[in-house]
Amino acid sequence: MTARSTRCTTAARTRLAAVGSLAVAGALLLTACGDQTKDDNDSGSKGTSSASGAPLADKLPQAIRDKGVVRVGSDIAYAPVEFKDDSGKVVGIDPDIAEAMGKQLGVKFEFQNATFDTLIGGLASKRYDVAMSAMTDTKDRQEGIDGDTGKKVGAGVDFVDYFTAGVSLYTNKGDTQSIKTWDDLCGKTMAVQRNTFSHDLAKDQAAKCKKDGKPALKIEDFATNPEAETRMRSKGADVVSADFPIAAYSVKNAGGGQYFEIVGDQVEAGPYGIAVAKDNAELRDALQAAVQAIIDNGEYKKIIEKWGVADGAITESKVNGGS
Repeated sequence: MTARSTRCTTAARTRLAAVGSLAVAGALLLTACGDQTKDDNDSGSKGTSSASGAPLADKLPQAIRDKGVVRVGSDIAYAPVEFKDDSGKVVGIDPDIAEAMGKQLGVKFEFQNATFDTLIGGLASKRYDVAMSAMTDTKDRQEGIDGDTGKKVGAGVDFVDYFTAGVSLYTNKGDTQSIKTWDDLCGKTMAVQRNTFSHDLAKDQAAKCKKDGKPALKIEDFATNPEAETRMRSKGADVVSADFPIAAYSVKNAGGGQYFEIVGDQVEAGPYGIAVAKDNAELRDALQAAVQAIIDNGEYKKIIEKWGVADGAITESKVNGGS
């Protein structure tokens, strides 16, 4: 593995586990994410157009079987999990997994672009059937709790877990500023994607810096991870935090591998989950069956190995396995 997974010293909620080294070749451009208010219908991975021959089709809600489509809300600017290639096609780990699931369920998974912080709201408003966007399965999200205030702000969602990953720090190449652990962030400026688990970790670390009487950690949050990286490239921030697959992909590909470098070890173990509204248990259970089916038939392994993230593979899909 490229880096070890260590426990973050903050009081952050458990998030992610170590993922193996990425071996994705080629430099693909990260594109800016569309806004939730736009009618941005980007068809991503596609399964069969008919339920004919699909072994798990009868597990889906009738309304989705009738439409033949599962609408997926996703922040499509998070390579290699989901992003657009040079032709504008939605590609990545999530679209490939969704396509394999679609073959089991007899439906298409159509990815619709949105900012990450609007995805759960999009589920509540029925804009999407699911959210699949490297979203960490946490108790707060399951219960609809605002992590900052501890107050209930929504009905919460259920998760169908399908992957594990870790959080990494990365800096401009050759400018690590002696950052090796999260405790080294006191007195620094971090750029981070808004409402992600990395954002949560940053806020917890800022509180720890203050409690320990150390210089403040300044946090600048952005709608997308590429925006956070741009801020760091312009010297407006010292460090970016993101899930390890994303950090490693950027380090390998941005500027031909000349822009960034990972510092320190990964932290916080936990699963990615496909988010489903609490009142849609039938769809949730169908998705879990589909994830387990592609694990059992070997399609899942092929996808994970294709993207060079085999160490993040799971052997059993759980509902709400995050903590």
